[in-house]
Amino acid sequence: MNRTAMKGSIARVAGPTVVASGMRAVGLYHRVRVGRLGLLGEVIRLDGDQATIQVYEDTLGLSLGEEVEALGEPLMVELGPGLLSSTFDGVQRPLELLRQEQGDFIARGLSIPALSRTVSWNFIPFVKVGEKVGPGDVLGTVQETERIVHRIMVPPGMSGEIQKIRSGNFTIEETVAVLDNRVELKLMQRWPVRDPRPFKERLAPTLPFVTGQRVFDMVFPMAMGGTAIVPGGFGTGKTVAEQSLAKYARAEIIIYIGCGERGNEMTEVLSDFPQLQDPQTGRPLMERTILVINTSNMPVAAREASIFTGITMAEYYRDMGYNVALMADSTSRWAEALREISSRLEEMPGEEGYPTYLATRLSHYYERGGRVACLGSSAPSASGGGDRIGSVTIVSAISPPGGDFSEPVTQSSMRIAGGLWALDSDLAHRRHFPAINWKRSYSLYTDLLDPWYQKNVAPDWPRLRAWLMGLLQKEEELLEVVQLVGVDALQDEQRVILEVCRLIREEYLRQSAFSEVDASCPLEKQYWMLKVLLEFHDFSRDAIKKGTLIDQVLSHPILRELTLMKETPAEGFESKARSLIDQMQGEMKKGSSE
Repeated sequence: MNRTAMKGSIARVAGPTVVASGMRAVGLYHRVRVGRLGLLGEVIRLDGDQATIQVYEDTLGLSLGEEVEALGEPLMVELGPGLLSSTFDGVQRPLELLRQEQGDFIARGLSIPALSRTVSWNFIPFVKVGEKVGPGDVLGTVQETERIVHRIMVPPGMSGEIQKIRSGNFTIEETVAVLDNRVELKLMQRWPVRDPRPFKERLAPTLPFVTGQRVFDMVFPMAMGGTAIVPGGFGTGKTVAEQSLAKYARAEIIIYIGCGERGNEMTEVLSDFPQLQDPQTGRPLMERTILVINTSNMPVAAREASIFTGITMAEYYRDMGYNVALMADSTSRWAEALREISSRLEEMPGEEGYPTYLATRLSHYYERGGRVACLGSSAPSASGGGDRIGSVTIVSAISPPGGDFSEPVTQSSMRIAGGLWALDSDLAHRRHFPAINWKRSYSLYTDLLDPWYQKNVAPDWPRLRAWLMGLLQKEEELLEVVQLVGVDALQDEQRVILEVCRLIREEYLRQSAFSEVDASCPLEKQYWMLKVLLEFHDFSRDAIKKGTLIDQVLSHPILRELTLMKETPAEGFESKARSLIDQMQGEMKKGSSE
């Protein structure tokens, strides 16, 4: 493509949408620079020699006839050491560096590299001259943070024999290895955000994504590499839930995408995340976190690109063999950006004005999650040899207007995602957090994960979950009766069910994100807590059958012990739980002998 063919001129401007003529040689989704300010944009439609461009920035002041220059490539992200601890906008501009250079507001047309060109990284090679390498093979490592080793890999599509390799300190643009076909390999590689990164094999979702939240791990479990949506109205705790998952879930890397949320909410995220402490290391959580931030007043094109920017960085760390958790807040705002772009293109609208391809775009995003065998193999000293296994687990918040789950974004996401964690405003108003509605939520991973729980936690884990869900269902039926005739009309055994369900809801399903002890609950403690509640259910029913008054059962001293369980430290909890079970079983035997 010659230089002249890559330039056109503005023919029409409508908000952030620009139509340029003389663009016959440009490609769909290729980036361009628009006008004298060089505003970044993306081609979203081609018609003859006219290209429709969605500009990532404010188009105020653009004039007809101004030059449009095609950059000859789609939106690309830079992948290399220095990504962790960084904050980017939707097109991977580093916000902290922009603030240092420009102040609190981003100047239009400003472009700055995502990764520093001056910082040096100590590269330790694992391959030698003469060895053959292919896509995904590990050349060596860089210690990116205290905890995360950054594996420098051969980019997809490249292979050959190592002709030269160096060790020492290098910037990301310096060559560290040369192949026999004269291909130079650096610490950094670039990748188009809309193209999924390749892998060797997709693996079955048979390992759990352990969150430390009882309502997720026990009741609605999530698979490593799975997808879940968290729809909920305003104030139901979507952001707090995702922050808790980011802090306590078993993932080495966290990608948090703030997509189109209010500026003050994103400010809170930017101020809170650097203060969060990694419970596994005691160091700042940001050392293994990347933030992608696009507030509601930023251009819709950058908002639409932000989730693809985030998922591409997640796939990059997945390819190193890490388990990555991607939190998107929220896909509703992303879909609104898609709707605005579609309307400016005068496309046929679908339900509620969303484009007819909404579900297709959502599936392109969700299907990039998963647990995979990565391309290439690791050097023995890098990760034990053999295939690397990595995963991207996607948790997307959804903000349906008025909490209406029948709206298109929620419904389309439900048809694609493997888990639904439905937030309930009534529970949130009662200060029950996480405000997960156990009647509307579900997980499609339960049967796949049960063998792992049975082997690694307890053989009766599925039976306990079935008992819990069955009892909550009985409570719903009894509450309908209570509304008609009152609680005193119930039989004593039915009142026992109501009391045990109250304990389950308040002491088991409810969890405080601000409690040092209860913010995260290990699987073993989750199991033994529910085991004690099951024993209390059997103990109470047995006492009722033997003639004990219901008021005596509901005032038994053991109840106080049950309410203190969640604030009891996990260390040594099993012995405490066994003691409570033995106490109740002892009283049952004593009553039988009398």
